[in-house]
Amino acid sequence: MTITAADVETRTLTGRIVTWGEEGNTSAGRTVFSKDSIAFNKNVKLLLEHELTRPIGKMVSAEVTDTGIEAKFKISNTSAGSDALIEAAEGLRDGFSVGVKLNDWENKDGAMVISSAKLIEVSLVTEPAIDSARVAEVAASEEENKVSEEATVSEDQTTIEGEQVSDTTVPAPAVETVEAQATEVQAKSAPMFTAPRVNLNVTAGQYALAQIRASQGDSEARDLVAALDVATVSENIGVVPPTYLRDLIGIIDDQMPFADSLEQGVLPASGMKFYRPVIGVQATTAITAEGIELDSTDTTITSLEIDVVKIGGANIINAELFERSDPSYVDVLLRELAASWAQKADAYAFSIAAGAPGTSSGATLYAGIADGIADAYGVLRRTPNRFLADTGNFAELLAAVDGSQRPLFAAAAPQNAAGLMTQGSTAGTIAGLQLVVDPNLDTGTGVKGVVYASDAATFYRSPAIQIRSTVVANAQYEVGVYGYVACARKYGTAFRNITVA
Repeated sequence: MTITAADVETRTLTGRIVTWGEEGNTSAGRTVFSKDSIAFNKNVKLLLEHELTRPIGKMVSAEVTDTGIEAKFKISNTSAGSDALIEAAEGLRDGFSVGVKLNDWENKDGAMVISSAKLIEVSLVTEPAIDSARVAEVAASEEENKVSEEATVSEDQTTIEGEQVSDTTVPAPAVETVEAQATEVQAKSAPMFTAPRVNLNVTAGQYALAQIRASQGDSEARDLVAALDVATVSENIGVVPPTYLRDLIGIIDDQMPFADSLEQGVLPASGMKFYRPVIGVQATTAITAEGIELDSTDTTITSLEIDVVKIGGANIINAELFERSDPSYVDVLLRELAASWAQKADAYAFSIAAGAPGTSSGATLYAGIADGIADAYGVLRRTPNRFLADTGNFAELLAAVDGSQRPLFAAAAPQNAAGLMTQGSTAGTIAGLQLVVDPNLDTGTGVKGVVYASDAATFYRSPAIQIRSTVVANAQYEVGVYGYVACARKYGTAFRNITVA
């Protein structure tokens, strides 16, 4: 809101701390205070930028009007309080912002309209919620005006051979030649004295004393501190070497959320294919009358062919980089290759396991998930236990709300929750299913997530293998990482793509 007066002598700030009916962009988003929506008492502190540990004053009076609340604050006689007065007077920190405890509000067209709140604190801020709220009037003390006038006169004066000639002083008309000469000398000499004449021949103790006096407002001490030569880095490059930190910037993620969520199998020691038996036609029974031959159905067993694939990558490194780098380039490279291997293996497992899914749909996201659970049950004769979300699906789950705009899954204190996602992490449950968030995958256009059972597919992997070799002729090293994986899709339609109709 607006500060309408900043009085340095009486140490008060006055202004409107809130305006009724005007929309502002607060920490809660778009916000509007209804008329008479804030209750308060006079025991309200004035803070800096809403920091409870930085009080600078206290409310001494307030008036509720048809347009808002006008308040007056007494500023403490501290360094922070003095700085705040100066900043307000110079338009550097000239906004008011209220901190309130909400009692009653409603959402109107995406804006929070507050009808009842209690005032907790008021803060002096650089950027108020309403951008147009700025200082309208500054009332400074007489002493401050006097100092300002003396500074103006001092700037207009120029020293010439021990005398002062002021731009505001007109010499006597009887000495026209002297006046002209003085004016000419003044014009030629003025640029020489734009900086103060300061004796720079001081001891270390004198300079330390000048620093203390300068902090207390001594103008001559400030001139001395400002006039001393400053040694810069650009003038002394050779003694300031660059430093490279060992912490590298970059995302090296070797997680495989989807592949790890599946049933894990042991990869056979040899071969690029292996087979698992699959029941084709099952034996049956039937209600049989007395003396009648029992029902008989031949059982057929087929096999599922499973391919083994190799995933790997390699680089050639010069000996200098291999042996002289710090942090070790080889360690970084191996971590990068291992992370890429895990991401590619994760994506391969998804392409096989969920490569021929069924589709379940509902009018809402939760209805679609419920339909997927029921459809997977129809395939497996038992309920699934996982819900897979890619990055886009994860965002939709966090943003999902009910008819009253309350979080559907990410509520801090849910009632009759459709699920519970731990805020600030990817952990949680969706309709009783364990949430699996995987940034390595894309579930597809229009797909809101995948419902599945962890044992509807089996994932096989070998340990990642490192290979290193040396090329003697040109002093280079070859470094690589590879490993074998396989995935068996046992119940394809038990994986259910969830859509919203």
